Amino acid sequence: MSQLVKPLTWILGLVLTLVGVAGFFIPAGSLLLIFEVDTTHNVIHLLSGVIALGAAAKNEAAAALYLKLFGAVYVLVTVLGFTMAGDILGLFHVNMADNYLHLAIAVVSLAVGFSGKKASGGMGAY
Repeated sequence: MSQLVKPLTWILGLVLTLVGVAGFFIPAGSLLLIFEVDTTHNVIHLLSGVIALGAAAKNEAAAALYLKLFGAVYVLVTVLGFTMAGDILGLFHVNMADNYLHLAIAVVSLAVGFSGKKASGGMGAY
């Protein structure tokens, strides 16, 4: 799965950036008639997308770090979304579709992020 680190980071970067921009053109409410969006959500998507694009452009290590951190944040957002009845710390609103999407993105991001090449150390092969 380590060969997916950079492609996934590029995809997340592009999709999050596009979703962030698109969200500003949708009347308050839902994106694709399913997901809750608001200004804070759009800004978070834009920032996450731009950071992902930067990490993907840099190297595999930066992309893997992004996926690990992004996945961890999305685990937190998922837990808060499920437990706080959709209002995450008064910052933005999510619905069940958002929660399940955040969960899927978190699991995939963490799985791929942690699948990267491990640094070799110790005595290793000669």
